[in-house]
Amino acid sequence: MAVDATQPYDDQNVFAKILRGEIPCRRVHEDEWTLAFHDINPQAPTHVLVIPKGAYVSWDDFSAKASDAEIAGFVRAVGQVAHAAGLVEPGYRLLANTGPNSHQEVPHLHVHILAGRPLGPMLAAL
Repeated sequence: MAVDATQPYDDQNVFAKILRGEIPCRRVHEDEWTLAFHDINPQAPTHVLVIPKGAYVSWDDFSAKASDAEIAGFVRAVGQVAHAAGLVEPGYRLLANTGPNSHQEVPHLHVHILAGRPLGPMLAAL
């Protein structure tokens, strides 16, 4: 079900449960500000999710409320994960959905790193 990104953070969402250790994940990176792990329903040969450890619903929420250190740490982590996976030379796609029109499914900011094959055009034909 699509998420209304204007609603308050729901601490029972799946990513909050992963951060608390209630649900396991296949971790690829963790630092003070972020956690990165393999998507359980991959849409490409490489499909990693990077999430901030703070309670942010969307990119809009994060950019308005996160500290400069959190924002810098999150952005750096996305790049570090892609680099460590060897994705820079062949290329990769970053995707962050916000709200119902984008089909955001989890009310916790997350960036998808997709790679491992040609990914085609940015958007499907309308």
